Order: sequence, then C-alpha cells, then structure tokens
Amino acid sequence: MEPQSQQQQQVEQSVSLQDCLKLLKGERDEQRLAGLLLVTKFCKSDDLVSLRAIYDAVGPRFLDRLLRTGLGNGVLSSGSGENRDAYLQLSITVLSAFCRVSEIASSEEMISKIPMIIDVMSKESGSPVLEECYQFLYLVSAASEDGLAALYESGGMKLLSCHISTPPDGSHLMELAMKLVQFMVRKLSRGTIENDHLSELSIIVATVARQFALLQNAMKFEALHLLSAIFSSEYSTSLHDAFRVIPNGNWSNHIRDGVAAILQNRVAPAERFEALILAESMLSIMREGWLIGQINLPNVQDPIPADRCLLLVLESSRVEVAVLLNELAYSKYEASKSSSSTAETIILKQQKVTIVFSLVEKIINLISNIGETEGNSIAGHLISESAFIKVIKGLNETIGVVLDYLQDAKEHGQKRGNDLVASVRLVGSYLAETPMACKDKITELLGYMLSVEGEDESNPFYSVYFLLPMLCQMTMKIEGCKLLASSEGYKAFVDCLIKLIGQKGHGVENNGCIFLAEQFRFPEDESTFFNLLKALALWTENTNDLSVIMMASSICTLVFDFTSKDALLNHPDFSSSCLNSLSQLIARSLASWGQDMSDVAKAEMDLLEIVTAGYSRWATRFPQVRKAVER
Repeated sequence: MEPQSQQQQQVEQSVSLQDCLKLLKGERDEQRLAGLLLVTKFCKSDDLVSLRAIYDAVGPRFLDRLLRTGLGNGVLSSGSGENRDAYLQLSITVLSAFCRVSEIASSEEMISKIPMIIDVMSKESGSPVLEECYQFLYLVSAASEDGLAALYESGGMKLLSCHISTPPDGSHLMELAMKLVQFMVRKLSRGTIENDHLSELSIIVATVARQFALLQNAMKFEALHLLSAIFSSEYSTSLHDAFRVIPNGNWSNHIRDGVAAILQNRVAPAERFEALILAESMLSIMREGWLIGQINLPNVQDPIPADRCLLLVLESSRVEVAVLLNELAYSKYEASKSSSSTAETIILKQQKVTIVFSLVEKIINLISNIGETEGNSIAGHLISESAFIKVIKGLNETIGVVLDYLQDAKEHGQKRGNDLVASVRLVGSYLAETPMACKDKITELLGYMLSVEGEDESNPFYSVYFLLPMLCQMTMKIEGCKLLASSEGYKAFVDCLIKLIGQKGHGVENNGCIFLAEQFRFPEDESTFFNLLKALALWTENTNDLSVIMMASSICTLVFDFTSKDALLNHPDFSSSCLNSLSQLIARSLASWGQDMSDVAKAEMDLLEIVTAGYSRWATRFPQVRKAVER
C-alpha cells in the first residue's frame, strides 16, 4: 500500500505542476499570481527541477514587477497596488525558493534585487519574511562573486551589524547572518575594513561571541569559524583597538568560555586549532591575563577553576608543538624531495607553529608576571599551586621538544629557516626566566642557536637578539662567559651588539655585555672587537645621555685591556679619528666623578668604577686617551 500511496502523490504533484505552469504562462497577472500561490503550496524546496521549470514559466520580468509592487514602487494590473504587504511576502518567498537553483541565484536578475531586499530588511526588521530575506541574500552571495560584491556595496555589513543582535540565540536567522558576515570577511580588503567597518565588525564579534559561549550544537562551530576568520584575517591587527573598546564587556569572557568548551571536548583537529587561533588573538588584544578568569559553561553547575582555560590552552599548545615539529622535521628531512606538495606543506605547518609558539611565549610571560606578585594571583584570581606546577611542567616539556627539533636541524646541517629562528626565540624567552633549565641541552646547542639565520638574513641577527636576555643572565657568571666563548658564540653576540648600537642602542643590555668583556680574553680575534669599538665611537659621539656614555666607556675600557694604541692603529679599518672619539668618551665618563656627582652618575657608580680601574691599568699604552683625560 505504501508504494501505491507514494506513486499517487507523485501523480498529484505532477498534475499540480502542470496546472501551475499553465497559470504562470497566462496573459493576465491574476493567473500568474494564482500560479505562484500554488507554488508555495505544493512545490518542495529541494525539487530543483520543478523550481527551474516554474521560474522559466513565470519569467523574471513579472517577478520584478511583483517585488516592486510590494515595495510600493510599481502596480500589478490585478490590484492597483492593493495588498502591498501580501505581494511583498509572496514575492520574497518565491524569490528565496528560486535561488535554491544556483544558476538562478547567480543570474543578473537576482543580483540586481539585493539592494531592494536590503531595503526591506532595513525598514521592516520585524517583517514576517525576514528569514526569507536572509535566505535570499545567503543564496545569491554564495552563488557568485558578483552577488557577494553586490551585498557588500549595498551596505550589507552595516545592515548585519545593526540586525545581528536581534534574532534569538541559536536561531536559523542567526546562523544565516553569521554565514553572510563570514562571506564578506573573507573577501574584503584590509583597506576597506580599516576605513569603513571597524565599528561594525566589533559589534558583530560581541554578538557572535555570545553564540560561541552559549550554544552546544553545530552553530557553536559556525560561530567558531566566523570568529577565527575575523581574527586570522590580514587586517586582524587593525581591529584590536576597536575590540578593546567594545561596549559589551562580556564578549571577551564569552570567547574564553567558548574556547574552554572546545578544548576540553573531543572535536576535530581543525576546529581545535581554530580555538587556539582565537586564544592567541585574545591574548594579543586583552593581554595574558585573559587566560585567567571565571568560566561559565551551559549545563555545568559546579564552579570551574579560574585557571582552567590556561591549563587547556597550554596542554593543547604543547600537543600541537610536538605534532607540528615532528611533521615538519619529517617533511624537511625524510619526505621524498619529488613530492610537489612538500614545500606547501612545510609553509602551512610553519604558519601553524608560529601561532602555537606565540601562545606558549605569552604563557611564559604570564607565569613570569605571576611570579612577581604575591600569592600567585592575577586579575584578582588565584592560581592554585597544583595548576602552577602543571604549567611549569608543561613548559619544560614543550621547550624540551623545541630543543630536540633544533638538535635535529643541527644534525642535518640546517641553519637557515624562519621556523628555526622562531624556535630559538621561544627557547630564549623561557630560559631568560629560568636560566638553569635544560642546562645540558643548552650547553650542546648554544653555538648552533647563535648561528641560526632567518630566510631573509645574510648572517645571524634575530636568533642572537632573541637570546640576549638569556645570554645577559648567563654571562653574569664566569661559567656562562666561558660557555659562550668556547662555542665562538661571542662573535655573533658582538656582531648583534654592533647592529643594535647602529640602531641608536635600541635593545642593548649592558650588564651581560660588560661582564662578558670583563671575564674573558679574546686576543686571537681582535678584529671582532675593533669593529665594536668603532660602533661605540659612532654611538656616543653626539650623545649627552650619561647612562649611554658610562655603558659604552666601560665596554671600551675592558676591551682596551687586551690591546694597545699601536695595535688599533695598525688595523686597516681603524682610524686615528675613531681613537680620538674613544679618548673623548673615556674622558667624559671620568669627568662625571667628583663631589658634585649627579644622581644619574651615582646610579652608574659600578660602571664608573670599571672605567677608573681599567684606565689605571692601560693608560700608559694609550697616551692619546691620557692626554684627553688630563686636559
């Protein structure tokens, strides 16, 4: 009986379709209206063949007149403009249905109606056909680039920012609105966003963040996709300031809730990584303290510790670091070189590594800040001792994996790569806070890390620069100086220092540089330090900053211990004018000594003592300096 019933329905539908087509092809508007009303009664939305036949029968001109009559801009012969609301509702309903056929949705006739549909939505936010309006815009925008362009040019972003907070949480309207925003976000240029849509996107983010936190269905992932698309776009940094002043202060808490929910559940790897992208962006916007805060999850009554998000992000990042670095090493050293996808795969994985490295580095900064406060608290939230121990353990494991990756690269003779520089940076960030961690591996790898170059570098700079905080701590002890010297890393160290001095001393740390020069001898490689002396002379020639003068003169003093006037002037790149500048530098520093010393000079007393003691040792070898001092 059941097959007969289905067959009977098909026959009836066929008869109804034929009747409908006859009416739609009629000469009078009344016939066509009756045909369209029949369409809404029997035609199923997934019957694309019938929809195409119906559209061809009624034709785009009548549909256009029907829409304009509903908008009050035209008149059908059947009603002289009466029942305008009914015409509008019927028009938008059938247009939305027809656009399920992609060829119709991408047609110029449909694209041209986008401004009119947006006009309907902007004037009648409570319209009974609002969902059909959203559906129409979604289908036309998805069908062609021209449709998407028309949506944007007709003020689609502004419309959505005004209306996106209206639909109920989790509704189909909300889903369509989020998809429309996602379409536009992926197509808009950086300049367009910066000039026109920062405020609109910030409003949209606040609303979507709420959906991301509250929903526990597939729409949660739609919200995740949209937020990650916004935060990982080329113009995301331009949005940061706008996001910081979003009126709805709960938006950042909502994103933390959503990220925690994603990371603590079994989800696809791609969506887990999108949650990490969101977390990294939020740390860039709200700073590291964002990781610590009350978490509210739907259907969870028991209080959740404020440090839960921190632990989830660190653990997920730790796993990603291990997996990505393992896959990168395989792609670079083991995979077939004939594979055309290898280069693209490596680039993609390097981009992902950058994100998780950034997360780990920000967690290192957070733990460093917490360590400087009383009671292991931040932003008014207490971090438990057990959580603190877990974080330290997770960081140790992560840095160990990164060092293994560097060891692998060293064994394969690889010194160039932005991924290697990023690895050195992360190691340097952690060891600046815990200099004694991973001591054996650092002893083995220090020279290699100081030799790593970025893709666009001709010699190491950034790797050394990122290690400077660690080196400055390490060289505060004689053992550290000896380790640096034995690896010949001091050459890269001094070259980096020279470059920093060339940038007006930006980033120069004095204590480590001075202690290195004080504790170790470098007679076999005087040229390295001759270049440093030249840089010091240029740096201080026109400065009155006493701290700069004292730092430079103390380094100069210690280098003078290992050379003489004749040795300097015999060097082909060292001139007498440079020695004159250094003589004036020493004289200026010693002139700050006296009973009427300024507070700045008193603060530099330790450096002044180095200069004074050094001058007494080598003054006879540098008559030009002694003459300048005694003048």
